[in-house]
Amino acid sequence: MSHQNLKPRKNAALLIIGDEILSGQTKDENINTIALFCTNIGIDLKEVRIAADELENIIISINELRKNYDYVFSTGGIGPTHDDITADAIAKAFNVELEINADAKAMLLNHSGDKQLSEGRLRMARIPKGATLIKNNVTGAPGFIIKNVYAMAGVPIIMQDMLKSIAPLLVQGERILSNKIMVGVGESKIALGLEKIQKAFENVKIGSYPQMGKFSSIILRSNDKIALEKSTKLVQSMVDELHVENNIILPSRI
Repeated sequence: MSHQNLKPRKNAALLIIGDEILSGQTKDENINTIALFCTNIGIDLKEVRIAADELENIIISINELRKNYDYVFSTGGIGPTHDDITADAIAKAFNVELEINADAKAMLLNHSGDKQLSEGRLRMARIPKGATLIKNNVTGAPGFIIKNVYAMAGVPIIMQDMLKSIAPLLVQGERILSNKIMVGVGESKIALGLEKIQKAFENVKIGSYPQMGKFSSIILRSNDKIALEKSTKLVQSMVDELHVENNIILPSRI
C-alpha cells in the first residue's frame, strides 16, 4: 500500500481557562472552532486542557504544554476583571514582567474613542514584556503572543476574530482529508475487518463511532489521498456486505 513521505505537520495544544467552564455555568464553544481551524490549516491538535482561574494551575499548564507542543493556544482570562489572570500567569510562566503595553493601550483608546481608560479597560493593556499583540477588531482589547503561546479571548466571537489574525503567522501543513461511512450493524461485527484494513493502511486513521439507538459511523482520516481512497473502498465494501447479510437498508439509501 502507499506509504509516501509526507512533510511533517506542526502540533498544538489548547488550554481553556475559566471557572465558569468547569462549573458548567458556561458551555465552551471554542474547542470545536479551534479544532476545525487546526484541521483546515494542517496543524494537529493533540491535547485540550481546562484550567481553573488559579494562578499556579495556569502557570503549570502553560509550562507543560509549551514544552511539549509546537503551538499552545489559550482562551479566556484576559478581560478587565480581577479574576482575569491569564496575562499574569503567562508572564510568570516565562519569568518576564507584566507591563502596560503602549500599543495595546492605543488599540483600546482607538476603539473606544475616549481620551482616558477606566481602570478595568486599562487592565487589558497589561501584556507580558516581549510579547507581540493579537489584533481584536470586535472590542479592541488585544490578545498576545509570547514564544509559542497564543493567548486569546474566551468570548467566541472575539476569539474567532483573533484566529483570523494569527492564521498567517502559523506554519501550515497539508490538510487532513476525511471520509465518513454510515454503519447499520454493531461494532462487534466490523471490529475484525476494520483491524485488518487499519494494519494494511498505517498512514490512515480509522475510527468507529457508535451512537446508541442510531446508525453509527466509521471515519477515515489521512493526508495521503490515494491511501484514503483505497482504504475507504475496502471499508465501504465490508460494510455493504454486512448490511446485505443482515437485511439493513440505511435511510439515505431507501
